[in-house]
Amino acid sequence: MATDPIASADALMPPAPLLLATILPSANTVVERTTQALLRHLPGVLPSFTRVAKRGAVDPFPDSYDWDALLGAAALLADARPAALVWSASKGAVIGLRHDRELVARIRDATGLPCATAGLALLEALGALRARRVALIGPHTREYNLRAARGLAMEGVEMVAEASLGMTDNLSFASLDHAGVAALARQVARPGVEAIILWNTNCAGAALAAGLEAECGIPLLDATALGVWGGLRAAGIAETPGPEWGRLFRLGEPG
Repeated sequence: MATDPIASADALMPPAPLLLATILPSANTVVERTTQALLRHLPGVLPSFTRVAKRGAVDPFPDSYDWDALLGAAALLADARPAALVWSASKGAVIGLRHDRELVARIRDATGLPCATAGLALLEALGALRARRVALIGPHTREYNLRAARGLAMEGVEMVAEASLGMTDNLSFASLDHAGVAALARQVARPGVEAIILWNTNCAGAALAAGLEAECGIPLLDATALGVWGGLRAAGIAETPGPEWGRLFRLGEPG
């Protein structure tokens, strides 16, 4: 019996899925693989990516965003008409999340598409968890955590513990392995901490969430996973990667 070529082709390449489009810093090597791992559980959603420049240890826009670069990246991604656009970076909390709100508004105005950021998703997740006393961890410097803490304080979130490793080069952040991330999380897992936040999208921690939550009894929020979670919600996609990715993906339906 002859094989149906259309059925065979559909099996090899399923019909066009929804796109979740992500902008990430150029030296980041974690966002893509984390996003791909998360969306592997959602065969109807495909990630697409583009980058904006972020190299080395010096940020040429230390107190704001490179608006031309971000809006240009969003315009290119918007050509493919994704279900939503995501800015997957931790900088928003450091410079003040009013910048993320402005970015979302400007992207929506320019493209007509829903937009999310890791920073705004963090606030939404903390609200859903009713968590306001948090610990910040990451491979970066303590000063980075302190700046992020000041930004979060403006949103009513208090940093009560932190753990960091002093790295400064953006590319180097990705060298921290799961054992290193777990060690940082265990340093801050103490009474009074209502959520542990791995606030660095170039550091792989999303896959640790469920296991460390079971061990410590405290929600672990990974910055890259937050971007994916926020993007799915912005797109109105109710399906999630599943409970094996931690409590974040059990926080309710799209709003």
